[in-house]
Amino acid sequence: MSTCASVSRDLNEPISGTAATATTWLLLEQPGPWGVKALTSSHLDPALGRALEAAAKGTGVRIALIRRPGRHADLGTPTARQVYAAHTVPGNAWLHGATVRDPWRLLDLDFAALGSGDDRSFGRALGGRPHTGDPLALVCTNGKRDRCCALLGRPLAAELAASGVEGVWEVTHLGGHRFSPTLLVLPYGYAYGRAEAHAVKEILHSVQEGRIVVEGCRGGSAWERPAQAAELAVRTAAHEYTADALTVVRTDGAAPRWTVTVAHADGRHWRVVVAQGASLPPRQESCGASVLGSPARMDVVAVRELTPAALAS
Repeated sequence: MSTCASVSRDLNEPISGTAATATTWLLLEQPGPWGVKALTSSHLDPALGRALEAAAKGTGVRIALIRRPGRHADLGTPTARQVYAAHTVPGNAWLHGATVRDPWRLLDLDFAALGSGDDRSFGRALGGRPHTGDPLALVCTNGKRDRCCALLGRPLAAELAASGVEGVWEVTHLGGHRFSPTLLVLPYGYAYGRAEAHAVKEILHSVQEGRIVVEGCRGGSAWERPAQAAELAVRTAAHEYTADALTVVRTDGAAPRWTVTVAHADGRHWRVVVAQGASLPPRQESCGASVLGSPARMDVVAVRELTPAALAS
């Protein structure tokens, strides 16, 4: 059976620079079935879902629903829900957790502050505290958006949970279902595609040590797509895998060509040229698509470390 994920894999579509963009992720536990737009088509009150979408718009906060791996019987409304907030910008990455009985309390959050990396409203509104457990592994499993997420994502989440990996959750949507199974790892916010259980375990082990695995990485969600590709290219070129070592300081240009400046915590800088191309031949970008498309791809054209003189110019 041909799916969007199998076609993407067979055509070796590049995966770098395809992560969803969010400076901060806000995750709300919602068991049971999910619809295509889960915030308004699940057991969560759709009025709350619409209000959360409106509150987060333009703030850099991306909201998703999560649930424990396994069967998702229609058991009604949970009495208590887990909530996480994670800021993903290097140098200020954090992950906090809370438990709420009334999910409407999420509207008491200061979404603009959360998006900028200020965690204080999460503590004030929800009694949130820094997360002290293992990193979170969020596997997209929403088959109502694309069947690949259910066919490939749910077995991965179940395998990880059954093998004792802590911090595994199913999540509603990470974008790019043709790269299923897709995965987001918090607190650092790097996304992965075509993930397999053994690779996920290595990724999570590295995160515990403050390192990033670049193999299979779609990019860091703190950055827009050209910058995601540029940052991963610098990591590879410089053999630098420490999570907070690199930051994107500016992106110049516009589609289809950008110049991205990436800085190291030790003062080094790189200039990376990224060009937007089209993945050919045309294919289904998702299993539900009725027409063929040519997904945009981020191609790194050049990576150059800057001398102090070049940096000053």
